[in-house]
Amino acid sequence: MALHRDIFWVGRQWAVTGAGIQAVDQRLRGVLDIDIARLWDDTHVQSRRAKPGVNIEDFDKAVAVARERFPETPASAPFVAQPKALGVIETPVVSPVMPAMNLRAEGKLARFLPQWRVRRQ
Repeated sequence: MALHRDIFWVGRQWAVTGAGIQAVDQRLRGVLDIDIARLWDDTHVQSRRAKPGVNIEDFDKAVAVARERFPETPASAPFVAQPKALGVIETPVVSPVMPAMNLRAEGKLARFLPQWRVRRQ
């Protein structure tokens, strides 16, 4: 996978980008990359660190820079919207059901009614 367009730090083997930590060597095709969501998962990070051929000093620096750049968000704190603080105006709920079509041609000659056709694809 190509490097993300937002590059924050580049080392010899690793880069911190908008996608997380990515290997600079593109021949690996993103196998060792770490997404932002998995950046704080220590077992996942340590499994990538233990791979053969990984420059440990460069990897540790990339992890430190990435964790500083993307702080951990508490997963247990749900997002609660406060509509009044946002200035939301409440409106009544309108039924999503379409009204019935009124096709009335009573007392009119058919040749003076507008024509319509259903097109098939």
